[in-house]
Amino acid sequence: MRAWKRAFTAALTVITVAAATPGAAHAGERPPGFAADPTTLVDTSIGNNGDGTTFPGATTPFGMVQLSPDTQLDKYASYDYAQDSILGFSHTHLSGVGCQTMGNIRFMPTTGTVTSSDPARYAAKFSHADERRAPGYYGVTLAGGIEAELSATQRTGQHRYTFPGGAGAENILVEAGQSNGSTYAGDVRVVGDDTVEGWVQGGNFCGETGKERYRVYFSARFDRTFTAFGTWSDDTLTAGRREASRGAQRAGAWLTFDPAGGRRVGASVGLSYTSVDGARLNRRAEQPRSFDRARAAAHEAWREELSRMRVAGGSTADQRTYYTALYHSLLHPSVGSDVDGRYRGFDDEVHRADSPYYQMFSLWDTYRSQNQLVALLHPDRAADMARSVLRVYEDGGWLPRWGLGNGETNVMSGDPVTPFVVDLYNRGLLDDRTARGLFAALWKNANEVPEDRSAFRGRDGNPSYVANGWVAYRDLPGYLYGDSRQAGSATLEYALGDCALSTMAAGLGHRRKAETLAARCDDFAHLWDSGVTSKGFTGFPVARNEDGTAAVGTDPTRSGAFHEGTAWQYQWLGQQDPGTLFGLMGGRDAAERRLDTFFDLPTVLSDPAKAASESWVTGAYDYHDNFAFNPNNEPDFHAPWMYAWTGSPWKTSAVLRALRTLFTDDVYGMPGNDDLGATSSLLVFAMAGIFEAQPGSATYIVSAPMFEKVEIRPEHGRRITVVAPGADASAARYVSSVRTDRGAPHGSWLSHRELLGAGTIRVGLSETPTAWGVGAAPPAVAGD
Repeated sequence: MRAWKRAFTAALTVITVAAATPGAAHAGERPPGFAADPTTLVDTSIGNNGDGTTFPGATTPFGMVQLSPDTQLDKYASYDYAQDSILGFSHTHLSGVGCQTMGNIRFMPTTGTVTSSDPARYAAKFSHADERRAPGYYGVTLAGGIEAELSATQRTGQHRYTFPGGAGAENILVEAGQSNGSTYAGDVRVVGDDTVEGWVQGGNFCGETGKERYRVYFSARFDRTFTAFGTWSDDTLTAGRREASRGAQRAGAWLTFDPAGGRRVGASVGLSYTSVDGARLNRRAEQPRSFDRARAAAHEAWREELSRMRVAGGSTADQRTYYTALYHSLLHPSVGSDVDGRYRGFDDEVHRADSPYYQMFSLWDTYRSQNQLVALLHPDRAADMARSVLRVYEDGGWLPRWGLGNGETNVMSGDPVTPFVVDLYNRGLLDDRTARGLFAALWKNANEVPEDRSAFRGRDGNPSYVANGWVAYRDLPGYLYGDSRQAGSATLEYALGDCALSTMAAGLGHRRKAETLAARCDDFAHLWDSGVTSKGFTGFPVARNEDGTAAVGTDPTRSGAFHEGTAWQYQWLGQQDPGTLFGLMGGRDAAERRLDTFFDLPTVLSDPAKAASESWVTGAYDYHDNFAFNPNNEPDFHAPWMYAWTGSPWKTSAVLRALRTLFTDDVYGMPGNDDLGATSSLLVFAMAGIFEAQPGSATYIVSAPMFEKVEIRPEHGRRITVVAPGADASAARYVSSVRTDRGAPHGSWLSHRELLGAGTIRVGLSETPTAWGVGAAPPAVAGD
């Protein structure tokens, strides 16, 4: 027996489930207070690099507009902290995606004569010391002396530029034909002497489909009249011309203001995905009385939002890291409908909704963490998001996998929309019509394949999966066969989704369909090959051909037919039925030893930071051909909680303490892409001490909180308070007891309903491992 295991075995013989709270100094102390204004603890520069790919600019919670500076084009992150020139300020960004996109409608202030439409020539140097960032606000003083300030309402971008005296003409350049990614068309038009309007068409996200397109329309009104103007198409500038269309590169307009009229120029820019009329309507409806009023309103919206799940205790760095993660978790999905309810559907037609319509669904990422956070804090928004997914189906005929604007990108693999929806259903957030409409769509998605795959790929592995229980591997080119190329991971994702859907079928009274779906819960077992060995362990999932033979090699440390991962990492994606999964691994104890190797537990316990930085996968894009835990990418998000089904649930808290070291309060403080808040939501839950490890189950496993107090205020719901005296993100802490206002829970977990009614949750903590939670893990998703 290894030394570390002997030590902890000895420790477990002397501790009890009710182990004492650590640190005598904490006894009798009053709980630490909450920050008066949590926005002061958010640093929007965290993750502003080539890994995190977040943006520092101004937006509101779930807003249509993300007004932010761009330092580069055609890169994953349009703003890279390592650069020192700004190309302009564009109105649309996605937080943390791994492909270039958006960056639409770019404004840039300049002085003097306008001589070029090339952003490389009119870009301005800047220093980070001259930047000012806060939720809902961004400001910077450019090297030439121009001060740029940005804020936002839900559907408008608010600009304020202060020009230096004596620098000549004051200009605003408006680029409508060049974005951060594939751009196909764009028009701009100067209207009267104070307005510019137009649109831009983009798409081809990640190059997967090559066909999806979206349009963003804008209407910008300035608070001063132009003294001169002109437009450009590509490199040709024409003074006095009011209209221009994109050629091969760009289309834009410049607007010149007389310095005698003042040093400050403001603009209000409405966006819409339906039309210029819609953009104009949005601008007029949300027009603030002043820039400062807009900034104050955005600040108040974020102060309220961040107070929905506030924390007390810990270091300043802990709180900065936590609140910034919470901020990043609440940016998307984005409102896609205009103020009058109109939205552009997946049939490219304009429809009207009777509730807010949301878009930008990065489902493969968000179904594992961010969806649950939105559902907890904003049940009404979550329900509207589900209705939006239903409208995608009603308008386009199929459900989305990764929706960008009103187009399906078909990016990623598996069946993420199913657990996304089922989680909301099992939380009781869907009305009967929405639930039944979505179930019909999900049942179709789980059993059929789109006849016309020009827009939706659907579950392209269904023909073999439904017949055999596994997705047959086929190495065919093009987006039509993505799941077939990634047959190993797709099989596991399908099984997880179908198992979750069986609970929704049962709840809606579809008994036979529930039985059919429940029979697929353990389809991951069809991939299990007991003849494969690796790192001293026997048995791993192996992708299969149509005839059941192994495909693409069997080395579990090689990616093969697993999407952004290996069999070592994907073997844990059977959490809907851990008993069966662990049985394939040789039993609970054998599975625990396998987990210990996966995380390098000896190092996790002796030096958590070293384990995270040296033993685990560290690069944001290093998910291929690795065997260790990858905290940077979604397939492994739930893995730390798999200890809940072993004899040592305390190890989850140990791994999470190591995970915490990867998130810091600086620009490089986010491991991997944030993926529209998925990675940030993982941290929020880990630090709060609850997490849903079985997507679709609506159950939270309890681990050691990293703050002494967490207060959750769901919209329209009762306050939930987690009290954990002695909690410390930087020191070993393990759960020793849990009690709520309704008594001790029946296991190491709480259902969503139990959490909402818990009142105060008192978590006892120990400095040494405890036996709490042993044999008390959540049941299999579909039941026994």
